[in-house]
Amino acid sequence: MSSSYCGRAFARPGLALIAGLLLAVTGPPGASAQTPAPAAGPTLNLDDALARASGADPSAAGWDARFAAGQASIRQAGVKPNPSIGLELENFTGSGAYAMLDRTEATLSYEQTIERGGKREARVGLARASAEITRRRRDIRRLDLLRDVQAAYAEALAAEAELLIAEARLLAAQSAQTDVERRVRAARDPLFAGSRAGANSAQAEVDRDQARLAAQNARSTLARFWSGSADFNLNLETFFGVAPPATVDRPVAVADLALLEAEREVAAASVRLEQSRAVTDPTVRAGVRYFGDGSDVALVVGGSVPLRLHDNNKGAIDRAVAERSAADADITAERVLREREIARLTARMAASAAESERLRADVIPLAIRAVEQVRDGFNRGGFQYANVAEAERGLADARARRVAVLRQFHLDQAALDRLTGRHAALASSNLNAERR
Repeated sequence: MSSSYCGRAFARPGLALIAGLLLAVTGPPGASAQTPAPAAGPTLNLDDALARASGADPSAAGWDARFAAGQASIRQAGVKPNPSIGLELENFTGSGAYAMLDRTEATLSYEQTIERGGKREARVGLARASAEITRRRRDIRRLDLLRDVQAAYAEALAAEAELLIAEARLLAAQSAQTDVERRVRAARDPLFAGSRAGANSAQAEVDRDQARLAAQNARSTLARFWSGSADFNLNLETFFGVAPPATVDRPVAVADLALLEAEREVAAASVRLEQSRAVTDPTVRAGVRYFGDGSDVALVVGGSVPLRLHDNNKGAIDRAVAERSAADADITAERVLREREIARLTARMAASAAESERLRADVIPLAIRAVEQVRDGFNRGGFQYANVAEAERGLADARARRVAVLRQFHLDQAALDRLTGRHAALASSNLNAERR
């Protein structure tokens, strides 16, 4: 903004606020000090919002229950098969010499299946790998939550910036209306010019009220992530002060690849389990036999081994091996896709930052100069009110375009931070321990 425009703005009633708003949207980083003082309330930065939302995550209790279920599965997987106790009665009753119970033979036996092939270790390994998947999914769910919070924070900042522009448009429209009404009273402009200026001012007031409501709703949406109050301020310097992202290779979030690797480990554990199931398990039996005729007692031993004549579990093994190969391929493919998306977001953010800077440094100052020139000419009688309205609309459109570009920049930043795991430490931390 030129010093001449600032001087005229501060010299006229009602325009001091316009100058401050213009400086906030178009000036250098330190110029935001010229803006009106914010309303009472704490200033909420992004880190505070992320910490509040993470600490109030309603899904924490569900994940705790899933972790407990995983540990129970590990314990259960390590349990060996139960033994069996059997009772057999021979010659219990019959005809002839076996009609009496005194010739009954009773056998009480104890039977145990012996697992071979590492079945128990394979079950435990599969249960541990499944529990690890639960932990990795929890981390990813928390990263998704933090991404949503960051996006909501960006939307709230954009809404505040749009409210800033709407306030400036309203004050500019009211100032133009005052000038037009003065010219109408002096018979320098027709009556309809005053009506048109009044309509534009009324529409600008409606737009301001809608922008104010949108800003309140955006803050309320953000505050719902921790069920808190929307009585806080936002620092718009963090919205306007952006820089192109560094052109360096950004790694994919560890949590995403860790989940895929955990799924691969589950597939590998399934292979080991199916291979162990191909090994037959013998059953041994020992018991005591009582002979009713003579009351003698004898020891009985025996056993059985399944014959692998038809089922050798080959199909299940092949399925598990194929699933392990698919998991390996998924890791490679997912890494490529995510690296591609990271590169795309980085390039688009660089373009957005460059466009925002050109709008701030080139387009908006020229639009401001056009408004100054048209207003000067209008006050001297050289232009009509339509020229003033067109120049003001061009300035507002340039500011709105910059806000839209910055809004997309911050939304892309949220998506990029999610893909690179910028907030992984906060996502994996246990902020809900005090509730347990």
